[in-house]
Amino acid sequence: MAAPQAGDGPALAHSVLLADDGVHVLDRRSFPFERTWVRCGTAAEVARAIEDMVTQSSGPYFAVLWGMVLAAREARGLPRAEARARLAEAGEGFIATRRTNNALRKAVAAVLAGVDAHEDVEAGALAGAIAGDRRYRDRSRALGGHTAALLPDDGAVLTHCWADLYLTETVAAAQASGKRLRFFCTETRPYLQGARLTAETLAEMGVDTTLITDGMGAAVLATGEVSALLTAADRVTMDGHVVNKVGTLGLAVAASAFDVPFLAMVQAPDRLAPTAADVPIEHRPGEEVLSTLGRRTASDRVRGLYPAFDVTPPRFVTTVVTDRGALAPDRLADYYQQGTAND
Repeated sequence: MAAPQAGDGPALAHSVLLADDGVHVLDRRSFPFERTWVRCGTAAEVARAIEDMVTQSSGPYFAVLWGMVLAAREARGLPRAEARARLAEAGEGFIATRRTNNALRKAVAAVLAGVDAHEDVEAGALAGAIAGDRRYRDRSRALGGHTAALLPDDGAVLTHCWADLYLTETVAAAQASGKRLRFFCTETRPYLQGARLTAETLAEMGVDTTLITDGMGAAVLATGEVSALLTAADRVTMDGHVVNKVGTLGLAVAASAFDVPFLAMVQAPDRLAPTAADVPIEHRPGEEVLSTLGRRTASDRVRGLYPAFDVTPPRFVTTVVTDRGALAPDRLADYYQQGTAND
């Protein structure tokens, strides 16, 4: 069974690839100015690439899938039980790289499920990774369709750090239904994901795209031009808290003040996180906010603080959109009453 290869469409939709010599990761730290691929020859190198922000947004999910396949290759020749234990240990290491987003846990679980269903550990890991890849893409497509249906036929959308398959599938569904949307994208410091990833992907898809700095969100919302604030969510708790890239909270509060609906996209609410207290918030080194694209922006007399995510209370969330449709933030338990759980 062969692993998926890079396909047509936006570059970020296929930014992590498995090959005979390792896992190749498109370096998002320099995209779109450079399209450099980082080869990771071992599972540990994949984990380091995730920690070092070589891959971002949904990229770490795919990196973990294929990194687990490398871990299975590294366990080749070991007794089955020992190989399975090595993969579980590698999985814990992957999960620890970016703990706020529980997609990494799901990627590990997908690969281990494949291993448990096959006699051969390496073949099972590959089958599990391929199944996890396909499932994530299918669910993102469903999620994008449900989200597009909630957007106006002709209007402006404000986004914050919203990239990859959630974005591309939403835009594709909106375009297929004849909607004419335009987007305002926050730059999303300190890595400028909104400028380099979100805005670039929208422009690549032929969408009217305007970039704003992070401090402009409230002013743009105040104009009355914006029909919706739309972001992905790294995690949504069962009581309706939205955990996402830091800055989301401020935009959600401003959107509420100006009666602009806030739609948060997630494939499924996390039933292992009943409340926001159950979600670990990643704090990255403060040094990272003292530079932009490799250039120092503050003197060595200044220190930085970088909580990478913030938590938006449900009172500022209009709708949580899932792969099974839209839910009010106080009705997320309904997701798991709609057939087989997809978490």
